[in-house]
Order: sequence, then structure tokens, then C-alpha cells
Amino acid sequence: MSVVVTGATGQLGRLVVQHLLTGPAGMPADQVVAAARNPDRVAGVRTATIDYDDPTSLETAFAGAETVLLISGTEVGKRVAQHGRVIDAAKAAGVRRVVYTSAPHADTTSLVLAPDHKATEELLRASGLAWTILRNNWYTENYVGAVEQARSTGVLLTSTGDGRVASASRDDFAAGAAAVLRGGDHDGRVYELSGDVAWTFGQLAEAASVVLGVPVVAQQVTSDEHRAILVDAGLDEGTAGFVATLDADIRRGDLADATSDLRTLIGRPTTPLVDGLRAAVAQ
Repeated sequence: MSVVVTGATGQLGRLVVQHLLTGPAGMPADQVVAAARNPDRVAGVRTATIDYDDPTSLETAFAGAETVLLISGTEVGKRVAQHGRVIDAAKAAGVRRVVYTSAPHADTTSLVLAPDHKATEELLRASGLAWTILRNNWYTENYVGAVEQARSTGVLLTSTGDGRVASASRDDFAAGAAAVLRGGDHDGRVYELSGDVAWTFGQLAEAASVVLGVPVVAQQVTSDEHRAILVDAGLDEGTAGFVATLDADIRRGDLADATSDLRTLIGRPTTPLVDGLRAAVAQ
């Protein structure tokens, strides 16, 4: 059995490769293929050069593999077509199963990030391949920039209100993906992966205070105020609008669902918020 990890040089992909190789259930290195545009940055496993826009590169990389982990692309507006090429190439290469990293409740949520994921899930279900969907909640590491800024300002600016985020560390999500990739009864399963605890931005500020050793508070503003403040700080209108919309989604509860799926897959509690922030800030 061989596994191809796409996006293997990215922040999630490289951790998945590490988890596939380690522990009592670790896979032999020659059964793991790290596939990326520049795979030379990965050592210790087989590598393949791929481009989501180049079907030939994908079919070549997937030849002989049983499972492909499709880590969602980052090019907004192109992702659905790119993901479709990966799925088609996997089918053409004789792959049995595709595992996809999706978004929380992608088929029912109004989360701003969800439409591309919903469309990809639909392509995967219609492909005839076996599939497993990993709906990853937010990464704790996504807030490192805001926490670092708070080191000097003492403020976490947010328009999330009382909304909660059930984040976990990126390493937790990678461990969950590796557990699914190594085998077991995961075909046709949708996992809603999250941290064990859904936290508010007031609690994020408390965790930041502990990590930084300085007082930090969450400053709540309206969505319109948030967007205007971000533009005044130098962000372009599109990015500022995206950030404010995401905070509105959080305020609505779109990232608040804390489930047991991730801790069940990895066989331990997920990393607490303060510990995940501390590790990320130290990097």
C-alpha cells in the first residue's frame, strides 16, 4: 500500500508525512510519496513533482498508489477546477481512495470558505472512487499574527462578538489525517474535525496574555468598523472585507462545533489553546 500526500511541502502536508512515518503504526518510507511543486524540500521519502494545473504530472505521481491525500489548494477561484483535475488523475491512475481536507459542515454552512469545499466534495462523491472527507476546523496557528501584534498593542481586534472557534493545532489535524491514511474503516466517512474546546476571543486574549507575559484584551467592534480599521491600517478592501466576513461567520457560530472526531482518531485530547499558541509563537 502506498500513499501520496499532495501539498507535501506545505505547513499541513509536511506534518502529515512526518506522522505517517512515526509511531508504532508508522509506514515504511518507500510507501509514502511526498508530492509538491518543489518536493526537493522533503527528505526521507519518495517524492514527485506535481502541479494541480498539469494532469500529466498528477497521473505520473499517482501511478501505483492506493490512496491520495488531496490537501486543498490555496488559489481562490481556481481550486475547484484544480481539485477536479486531482480527482480525475487519481481515477485515471487506478487509485482506490482519495482523502480530502475540507471545511466544517461544508455542505450546509454559510462559512465564507465553504463553497469551494462543498463543490469538491460533490466531485469526489460523483467520481466512483472510495473517499474520506476530513472537515478541518480552524488551525490555532492562524492567530499567531494577531497574537504577535498584541505583544505591542495589548489588543486583539475582533468583530466576532460571543462567537466561538473550536480550533486545534495543525499538528493535531495532521495526526488525524495520518491515522486515516494508514488504513482502517474510513471509506465513505465524513469527519468533522475540531479541537475539544470551542473558545471565545476573550479566552483567546487570556491565552495570549499567558503566552506573551503581557496583558492582552479582546476589543470588540462592529463588522463595518472592523473593515474600516483594517483598511486604514493598510489592508486592501478585498482582504479587509474577507477578514470582517470571517469574523461575522464566527459570530454566527460557523466554527463553534467542537466534536470528538479528532481526539478519537489521534487517541488523545487535542492540544489546548494556550499550548498550541505557545508552540506556534516559539517557532
